[in-house]
Amino acid sequence: MMRVLAALGALLILVSCAQRPTAPPQTADGAPIRSIHPWEVKDAVPRADPILSAGNKSPYTVRGVTYHIMPSAHGYQEEGIASWYGTKFHGRKTSNGEVFDLYAATAAHKTLPIPSYVRVTNKANGRSVVVRVNDRGPFHPDRVIDLSYGAAVKLGFMEQGTARVQVEALNIAGVDDRRGSTDGQYRYLQVGAFGSRSAAEGLQRELQALVGEPVFLSPVQVGANTMHRVRIGPMDSGARLQSTLQLLQSRGYGTAQPLP
Repeated sequence: MMRVLAALGALLILVSCAQRPTAPPQTADGAPIRSIHPWEVKDAVPRADPILSAGNKSPYTVRGVTYHIMPSAHGYQEEGIASWYGTKFHGRKTSNGEVFDLYAATAAHKTLPIPSYVRVTNKANGRSVVVRVNDRGPFHPDRVIDLSYGAAVKLGFMEQGTARVQVEALNIAGVDDRRGSTDGQYRYLQVGAFGSRSAAEGLQRELQALVGEPVFLSPVQVGANTMHRVRIGPMDSGARLQSTLQLLQSRGYGTAQPLP
């Protein structure tokens, strides 16, 4: 009888050990089991997406550092170090609520408005990829952009981990740069729209010397022509918007109108 009990006890111990997890849950990032070739990664297709409040809280603070979201991606260019992220974040939501797909051409940036489209070029080999910026990061002092695993594969630096790149925003005609929110947190003023970019830039310089808010150009396609809209904002309260509007009207800018 004792032998039977001893045998049963040993069996229970073996079963208990077999049921324990053999490895802790994944805590480190990395590449997926299914690898891909560079030609399998398709460039993101730029489209005129509205820039809403999701993912665009400004300012915001991470690890004691405060960041301010750019009012527009227009004209943005920067050279620096790119990194990539993969399996740890695959299937999770990005900063604007989209689901991260490590095989898609997407990216995280600290201050570009979400969504934006940028062309990233590997300075070492000349390869480039167009990515959709839909996430925040990388919060590392010497990196300018964090690319998806797929984008890193296309640029040829997945195995190295980082690469020096050139990042250039793609200016999409028709992008609506208003940042809507249910509580009216973001408000803009439009002061004019011009077929001539130089004329729009002239008004932009005038307004920058007059108001304390960001002044930016927002292109929109009207038929076969591009109109360059001159906008001020975002402003975080209706009172601030009204005081700026009154200042503009008192200085002769009677065409200024608020945008939601």
